[in-house]
Amino acid sequence: MERPPLGMDELIEHWTVLSDEVGLVSAKQEGTRLAFALLLKYFTQHGRFPRGRAEFPDEVVDYVAKQTKTSASSLGLYDWSGRTIERHRSEIRDHLGFRDCSVADADKLTNWLAVNVAHAERQPDRVREELLKQCRAERIEPPSPGRITRIVRSALHNAEQTWFHRIAARLDAMTVARVLALVAADNTAVETEESDDDLDEDEGSVLSLIKAMPGNVSLDLMLAEIRKLNAIRAIELPAGLFADVAPKVLGGWRFRAAVESPSHLRRRARNAPEATVTLLAALLVEREREVTDALVDLLIATVHRVGARAC
Repeated sequence: MERPPLGMDELIEHWTVLSDEVGLVSAKQEGTRLAFALLLKYFTQHGRFPRGRAEFPDEVVDYVAKQTKTSASSLGLYDWSGRTIERHRSEIRDHLGFRDCSVADADKLTNWLAVNVAHAERQPDRVREELLKQCRAERIEPPSPGRITRIVRSALHNAEQTWFHRIAARLDAMTVARVLALVAADNTAVETEESDDDLDEDEGSVLSLIKAMPGNVSLDLMLAEIRKLNAIRAIELPAGLFADVAPKVLGGWRFRAAVESPSHLRRRARNAPEATVTLLAALLVEREREVTDALVDLLIATVHRVGARAC
């Protein structure tokens, strides 16, 4: 969809060369003055440098060209990847009090994201937005898109690993054993890659019972839901286990435990038992709530059905 042209109010607000910028801009040669001014105003507005000419609407180029007494066509001759633009970027960073993102800065940003954002927000795009805001607050020029992706992924991973260890530490050894028993392999069978991937889910297992969703209203169904609820409560998870976990994070863990096969969860448990325990515990807590609600709905439906037959 074509972008609507910028109005004069927006041009004045964001693209006017200010009095403290005039000397810096006018010191540039005529052939690069317009590009420098555009770089400066873009960074001031967005907290990062543009990737090329395409990020400047024509009305912006014309407006800034008039202020710098240059031709708009001079922008077409500007080198967006050479030593000149690197020097210009450095001057602009110095003028605005920004700095390059160092390795130490990247590590600090990763830790900040893990503690303050990624512990409750699991969407990479949202975490990325917060990273860019923090860069601006810390007066750091945002790193390259690829480096941003790596920082975001690392923050999400670190935050989740912290949660896994924290949740598992809240459970005693007996409870952990009961949770992991849900995906324990059948000792009478030899586990192979084929059985892991294709034949793993036993329809009669406790885990498959817990995962199963209710069907049509019947006495047998109600009894099955009661068995399901009893199986969940037999694990004896402590109340408030996930009290400080954001609902969408808990929901994500529940979904992963529901869609992963027991063999995948079992393999995960060999290297990271805290992760498997947390995912399964999330499934149990969420399913307990869902099964309880389902039983209430089944009871109401049964009463209505009995009442209808009595009439």
